[in-house]
Amino acid sequence: MVRQPNSRSQKLSPEEIFLFVDNVKIAVKAGAGGKGAYSFYKDKYWRYKKPDGGDGGRGGNVIVRADKNFYTLYDFRYRQHFTAEKGGQGMSNRKKGRDGQDKIIVVPLGTLTIDSRTNCRLRELLEDSQEFIAARGGEGGKGSVHAKLEQELQGAPGEEKELILDLRLIADAGLIGFPNSGKSTLISKISNAHPKIAGYPFTTKEPVLGIVSREGAAFSVADIPGLIKDSHLGKGLGDRFLRHIERTKVLVHLMDMAGVDGRSPFEDYRVIKKELQSYSEEVFKKPVILVANKMDLPQAKENLALFKQKVKEMVISISALESQGLDRLLNAIQKKLLAHSS
Repeated sequence: MVRQPNSRSQKLSPEEIFLFVDNVKIAVKAGAGGKGAYSFYKDKYWRYKKPDGGDGGRGGNVIVRADKNFYTLYDFRYRQHFTAEKGGQGMSNRKKGRDGQDKIIVVPLGTLTIDSRTNCRLRELLEDSQEFIAARGGEGGKGSVHAKLEQELQGAPGEEKELILDLRLIADAGLIGFPNSGKSTLISKISNAHPKIAGYPFTTKEPVLGIVSREGAAFSVADIPGLIKDSHLGKGLGDRFLRHIERTKVLVHLMDMAGVDGRSPFEDYRVIKKELQSYSEEVFKKPVILVANKMDLPQAKENLALFKQKVKEMVISISALESQGLDRLLNAIQKKLLAHSS
């Protein structure tokens, strides 16, 4: 199910399915400062009135905060305007106005915030509860006890900005490979994710994040939509999804070893490897686990033998559809992750 949009509907449990959205534009407005009080006090013993107007309160800030329990920017498609509270007006007897309440915008880990008007990268949030002030509230106006000019009574306006929120998944392992290589079937078998599965290319049009739980340990896996030749140039589903593997620790390269779509498994391997290198040398150097999928089909055994003659790296044979070889694969992923963290 997909939750109905509301202020907290991004916060999904790992067991739930959600619509993945990774890039949105929002408008934010910090609160204006409150007006200073223009008041005077005089009692029977004083000859002249004395100013006693308090200062206005500060306007609320707009704060962007990361939350590890959030996985998508889906809600921002329905709500694009965020305004912090204005500062309260000053009062007599030197009483300061109440500061405006900050507006908190909660985003997933891995969200980069960009000022769309200046194209300036403001902050990238990679840790839980990390936050920054995206728009500052205005200072409160001076009360008559401080103000020398009447215009000083007015509070300053809050900052207004248009922000781009750009999410790049933070996952332990990323599944890569050609369309129809079985990535969606695999992630549905090893994790709590339930992506759409069908026998045609580009079934997965958005990245899917799943949580794998085994023997008290857990790690996250991202299913990246199928890559093809020249994906780094935007062909097919393009480099929009290649960026989601930038923060993964391990890449799981899944190959259709049966060649169901008439392609050569070795050629698929060579093309994907070249795409990774063309996109980013850093991504290309990530630890890779080679996985031969669809080994339940008869032609896969012959193709695997030919593949191993050309590629000397270790290849793990599985059938995601038949749930064969999955324990060995998960053990290999955990071993790579452990080596990465040490």
